[in-house]
Amino acid sequence: MEPPVLTDGIVTLRALGDQDVAGVLEQCLDPQSIRWTQVPVPFGLGDAIEFVHEIAPGAWADGSQWILAVEGPDGYVGNVALRDERHGRAEIAYGAHPAARGRGLMEAGLRLLLEWGFATQGIETVVWRADVGNWASRKLAWRLGFHLDGVLRGSQFSRGRLVDAWVGTLLAGDERTPSGRWLSAPELTGEEPDHEVRLRALRDDDVPRIVEACSDERTRRWLGRTPSPYGPGEARAFLERITGDQASGSGTAWAVTARDDDRLVASFEVFDVSAHACEIGYWTHPDARGRGVMTTAARLATSYAFDELGVRRVLAHTAVDNTASRHVLEAAGFRDAGVVRLGTTTRTGRADAAVYDVLVEEWRSSRR
Repeated sequence: MEPPVLTDGIVTLRALGDQDVAGVLEQCLDPQSIRWTQVPVPFGLGDAIEFVHEIAPGAWADGSQWILAVEGPDGYVGNVALRDERHGRAEIAYGAHPAARGRGLMEAGLRLLLEWGFATQGIETVVWRADVGNWASRKLAWRLGFHLDGVLRGSQFSRGRLVDAWVGTLLAGDERTPSGRWLSAPELTGEEPDHEVRLRALRDDDVPRIVEACSDERTRRWLGRTPSPYGPGEARAFLERITGDQASGSGTAWAVTARDDDRLVASFEVFDVSAHACEIGYWTHPDARGRGVMTTAARLATSYAFDELGVRRVLAHTAVDNTASRHVLEAAGFRDAGVVRLGTTTRTGRADAAVYDVLVEEWRSSRR
């Protein structure tokens, strides 16, 4: 079979050629490509030439893969493939040039490839797999309409070892739109008399400050489930969990900073998001206590929950004896909704939890 030429007027899929060798080389030397794909290491010019002139054409010749270059307005964007698994099933694979990421070009190319596969090759099911943690690949699959079907433990061979893999499927009759909501952490800002507060997305470079905050004696006292000792590994696991919550639409979180200082001084989280309600949680770095930062953050995050998530009730739990946390909620406009006996875990064990909540009507009325 000869490789087709497919286009939507902006992106074109076509056979790989001499013009793509430099782009393939740059793509395969990129750290993200090395981290998440099985490109040979080391990878040189000869490998790029071999891929363009031997591997890709050879796959078309023996029918094992349909590999195409993605070309955008500025040239080579990356390459995409359908691997024929017979019986109406194929696996999708893709890799983007660093300069093309975040521009929607690979998504457009993959849509062309999928429609071609479904319409002309008799494909009924396309399978997507990625190493657990490859959030960029997972988000792109989500945009295309793939359903995440689970985790296959120890099923993917990556850099000499078996790793867990996500697996998803797209059927010929499925909508090519996301199933479910993928949350983000939009920047939010608010002002207090003596300072301005900003909520921004959490980042890898927040890890040292997260470690400091979560190693603090007071934080450990009230957040009894926090690992101890708490090091960089635990902080990165926290960031990974937040990303997973965003991907499932169940929650998101921010780093709290001053407007003129990007250092994390607290974390604020919205979680257990449902059609009607969500919960908030937070901790503060010792540097920021007593400055009113968390009250402002609570107001910003609560407004986001009502306005953007569409919930009708926001609630929070805190240990009855945690007067600082209770003050944050009361100052932010939450109402005392009672006590759940042994409803939370502190460092010393189970403890009674004070429950606070606010309804959307109450919140909007108080903001006027």
